[in-house]
Amino acid sequence: RRTQIMPETGKRDDPYQQFNFLVEIDGITRAGFMECSGATTDTDPIDYREGADVTMNVRKLSGLRKYTNIVLKRGYTQDKSLWEWRKKIINGLVERRNADIILLNENRDEVLRWRIREAWISKWESGPFNAKTNDVVVETVELIHEGLEMV
Repeated sequence: RRTQIMPETGKRDDPYQQFNFLVEIDGITRAGFMECSGATTDTDPIDYREGADVTMNVRKLSGLRKYTNIVLKRGYTQDKSLWEWRKKIINGLVERRNADIILLNENRDEVLRWRIREAWISKWESGPFNAKTNDVVVETVELIHEGLEMV
């Protein structure tokens, strides 16, 4: 005779919602960002085949790892730290920083953290400005980086 195991009631494992997150740059939480995208890793495949291979298949080897730019968007406030960082880069001083993207649960407790290494702002954008809307003025930056990991 088989014993049927009943699922535990009241216990759920719901996915986290995307609107509760923080961004820390060099350990300091910056003014709240409204959007953070581009946390992507990619590895180039290398096709390889030896002339003596019995099978007519191409082997797939692991090539260079790549990381896409992280795009951060936030409404303008008095905090000019991102512009000041970008201005240093424009003036020839590429200051690399580490950053963390932190996902929070509904209680605002940290549940996941992604670490971005050796980042610097490659693009800074302001606006748009439009006198016909109620929208917040948005500052957008793109971070180039050399590594992304979940810690």
